[in-house]
Amino acid sequence: MSRLVTLLLLFFSTVIIAEKLPVHAFGQLPEVSQVKLSPDGTQIAFIRIIKGKTYIGTTNLVKDKTNYLIGTDNQKFKIGWYRWANNETLLISADYPVTRYRTKYTEARLLQIKADGSDSATPVIVPKKNERIAQFQNNIIDILPDEPNHFLMAIDLKVANQPDVYKINLQSSRIRHLEYKGKSNINGWMTDRQHRLRLGFGRDETTIFYRLFDLKTQEWRNIWQYEIFDAPDISPLGFGLNPNELYIRADHNGRYAIFKVDVGQPDLPRTLVYADEQYDIEGSLIYSEKTNDVIGVYHGEASDAKIFFSESYVSFQNALNKAIPDAFNNISSFSADEQRYILFTSNPTTPGAYFLGDRKAGSLEFVLEQYPLLAAKKLSGKTKVTYQASDKTSIEGYLTLPHDKSTKHKAALIIPHGGPMARNYNGFDWFAEFFASRGYTILEPNFRGSSGYGFDFEMASIQNWGGVMQDDLSDAALWLTKNHDIDANKICIIGASYGGYAALMAAVKQQDIFRCAGSFAGISDLEQVVRKARKFTNYKVVKKQLGDDDDKLEQQSPINFAEKINIPVLLIHGDKDRVVDVKQSKLMHEELKSYDKNVEYIELENGNHHLEIEGNRIKTLAAFEQFLQTHLLN
Repeated sequence: MSRLVTLLLLFFSTVIIAEKLPVHAFGQLPEVSQVKLSPDGTQIAFIRIIKGKTYIGTTNLVKDKTNYLIGTDNQKFKIGWYRWANNETLLISADYPVTRYRTKYTEARLLQIKADGSDSATPVIVPKKNERIAQFQNNIIDILPDEPNHFLMAIDLKVANQPDVYKINLQSSRIRHLEYKGKSNINGWMTDRQHRLRLGFGRDETTIFYRLFDLKTQEWRNIWQYEIFDAPDISPLGFGLNPNELYIRADHNGRYAIFKVDVGQPDLPRTLVYADEQYDIEGSLIYSEKTNDVIGVYHGEASDAKIFFSESYVSFQNALNKAIPDAFNNISSFSADEQRYILFTSNPTTPGAYFLGDRKAGSLEFVLEQYPLLAAKKLSGKTKVTYQASDKTSIEGYLTLPHDKSTKHKAALIIPHGGPMARNYNGFDWFAEFFASRGYTILEPNFRGSSGYGFDFEMASIQNWGGVMQDDLSDAALWLTKNHDIDANKICIIGASYGGYAALMAAVKQQDIFRCAGSFAGISDLEQVVRKARKFTNYKVVKKQLGDDDDKLEQQSPINFAEKINIPVLLIHGDKDRVVDVKQSKLMHEELKSYDKNVEYIELENGNHHLEIEGNRIKTLAAFEQFLQTHLLN
């Protein structure tokens, strides 16, 4: 273990290196991610960034040989995720930006490739004559371990938005067997641990419903339904080894908790499995590769972002935590016999690294780290804080202090997250750390409308953009000035997606608080968002989420108040954004320029919503740095 000790001493070093880190140290894409063992534990697969390009590679641990299987510059397509189909084959989900009939959207394709690099990637599905070219061709329902060359997949080859279930043959893209014909409005399926189709779920306009295949009656029956945004939702997470045990996430005393439901009983009795009085449980189930049963659940507020139900796994986790203290130690992949594993370890001041563990040998070997240019550098990490909103509501957030605490400019940033029904967590944050390296104090509030704090808290976002969510951001800035050495005249608000909207609305409503506003891929016109949604199947959901009162939407849209904005504004947007159309920033720029306002607009070539082109990420950080230098520090 001496090598491990040496590596960890370096990895979690507290060495202070005072030089100003370059933009690209933060702007580079994480060098490695999604490291996974093959079922037999003899190979590691991974996604790796090399000179700005994304590759899927494999390393054969027996032959000590690495192959790079497929690569992309993230422009023609990007790699979303992959999984092992068996010990020889990887299944890869690829996303392609598409424009048809002047509508921009994303198509997903499932590719397969041999792990040894002996062939090229080929599509899993090749539509036959008279079959539709489905938009989403990557919905794997179940890998079938007893049939290593087959898996179950849902895809709408016959009727749009009505996926059928097929057994796919990996040895031929045209050989597939229809297992179950899709039903109206059902767009998802779930199997039990015996690989039988057991649950269908879907949406009828704004009604969510679930149908269960009853093993006793051999018939499908409706079990739950609810109106979206009107009541706490019920989310099936997966079956236990017992086929009559279905794990769900549902409301418990105002927070989402994990229950086990006996679906063999007509009244569907629930047993509480795990709850947190303060926070929602938002993660997925953890299954044992060995026993095939549920052993825990991911929970972002837990000490290691997971809760194990099985004592043997608790003991193993405790042993890892003892070996690597003061770190988040997450077993991200196991071999089928659970003797080999991949450990991802990090802490708030240190980007993550992957290690290969062998329980029989008692060894832990370094694989790769995510941000090598930041290793052993002085980073700040996040601290959870709580502040009171003006109406006395308690709001949590995460505070990041400057790397150099002797900085003199006393400037701060409020960074609202996207969503808005999402949230910030603790842990390494490349975006916040970049600004901390430039001497800024950063506060990232989990404002009302954020997930994680119960149904009522999250629903504050429904038809209320620019309302209390916006007030919580100005209250965050006021809290900073009262509790930290911050100059009240040197606070800027920046954000992405919904966070970009919030920055623009702050430029309209909160100019007495914020000296400047920066938006990446932000929304400026809610009416346009609702209009665009008419082209998609979730139109009724979007309309219910944002509202259909044109007068109210107009009042909630920053673009309609460009004349009133008197603080500097930075707009950055990717021209291939399939989530928030680039027009949202283009038209906002045109409006501000028409009133001769202080505005800068940067359009990122081939840029998407998630800054997945390395050059665009670096360009965005550099633009924010210059903007803040000009308008906060000069």
